[in-house]
Amino acid sequence: MAGVTGLAGSAIARALQLNGEEVIGIHRSVVDLMDSGATTDFIDRIKPSLIVDAAAKVGGIGANNEFPVEFLGDNVTMQTNLMRAAHKADVEKFVFLGSSCIYPRDCPQPIKEEYLMTGPLEPTNSAYAVAKIAGIELINSYRKEYGTNWISLMPTNLYGPGDNFDLSTSHVLPAFIRRFVEATENGDDKVTLWGSGAPLREFLHVDDLAQAVVLASQKYDSKLHLNVGTGEELSIKELAGKVAHAAGFLGKIDWDPTKPDGTPRKVLDVSLVKALGWKPTITIDEGIASTIAWYKAANSRGEVRK
Repeated sequence: MAGVTGLAGSAIARALQLNGEEVIGIHRSVVDLMDSGATTDFIDRIKPSLIVDAAAKVGGIGANNEFPVEFLGDNVTMQTNLMRAAHKADVEKFVFLGSSCIYPRDCPQPIKEEYLMTGPLEPTNSAYAVAKIAGIELINSYRKEYGTNWISLMPTNLYGPGDNFDLSTSHVLPAFIRRFVEATENGDDKVTLWGSGAPLREFLHVDDLAQAVVLASQKYDSKLHLNVGTGEELSIKELAGKVAHAAGFLGKIDWDPTKPDGTPRKVLDVSLVKALGWKPTITIDEGIASTIAWYKAANSRGEVRK
């Protein structure tokens, strides 16, 4: 399990263990995926039957915009090293996790898997998107050249326990949770958020993603990458209202239109993954409430990434 300490990786590891699987976690203190030789030696030594690659350099609009070299170069290097090592060790199944940002900025909605590379990417995160597109192509190249049944899954915006709450690098939902919880605790009467609040997004609880990964690793074998999301959308302004309410914030929400909005609308067509027998079970309201509760408890123990 690569990226086992991250948001997606930790949830997938829990789901695999509940399914009776032995999980060996890969993170930087175990092996540096930027080091090709060390990665190859590690995978050859443990010889897993399944690798789930949830290791990635990730961040929100600001971080993606400011550090495109790292978001492209580091991600391509890590996934390439891990796939090369997996091939050398004859790993039977490899599940590569990408992101819904791979699709064109102005894509028809809801987004079907075949819409990949049909238009220009969103400029604020194009470097990260290109890295994930390269990962899909590399998975399919191994399938073509070596006959593997390796697959790619493209999750929508994820959230849940273990998320990154650093305001300079986090995604929108964990950033909102931290902002509104802190504003409530501090008695602030106003919170100012980036952009217009108009973009439409969908959000998937990471435990629902984990169930999709377990199922796909058992039942899916296709070169077509698989969307994983809820298929339901809401505006960023609506999201802010839900988080504010769940956090108990009673003040005013202002918006800073000088900051970027990103892609105007992004909701996935998830008919293919649902056809496997999967569907999300955690509603956005339930997920926000439970994540806020987790954040408060973990923060009090000094265990929150921020």
